[in-house]
Amino acid sequence: MTQRGVLALIICAAPPVLRIGELIELLHEDGWTVCLTATPTAATWIDREALARQTGYPVRVEWRMPGEAEPHPPADAVAVVPATFNVINKWAQGINDALALGILNEALGAGIPVYAFPNVKAQLAAHPSYDRHLRLLESAGVRATPMTSVPNWQMIADRVRPYDARPLDF
Repeated sequence: MTQRGVLALIICAAPPVLRIGELIELLHEDGWTVCLTATPTAATWIDREALARQTGYPVRVEWRMPGEAEPHPPADAVAVVPATFNVINKWAQGINDALALGILNEALGAGIPVYAFPNVKAQLAAHPSYDRHLRLLESAGVRATPMTSVPNWQMIADRVRPYDARPLDF
């Protein structure tokens, strides 16, 4: 099995997050070490203890205190699955009001692969800011691939294979 490195997996509150363990299993089979960070709302939807057991790392939600040890190893790539309307818009504007957004914002300047898999209902995708913000993120190097409400986890696992990656310590 190829060792792919560390994938910082950011999860947001959209229905596919309820089955995120299936994606983590595929990523592990593909050689990734997966470190999970949840948005505050997503953290209330998932079984954080079960996902921590599955990944071997705590599921992060909150910022760490100054001087506190980093619980995740440096990331070689970052993926946000599912990426919600709220996260896409805040991320494109550089809003840093949650740890998940902080990781996504830092990743844009880190020179590592960054992937987004938006899961946005049609009414929200039609909002004038959404398309503009998604294009802005793509122009910054984010590789965006829309996902459906019934996720194709294999497609996502295949898509996150990195190119010339350098680790990023969050």
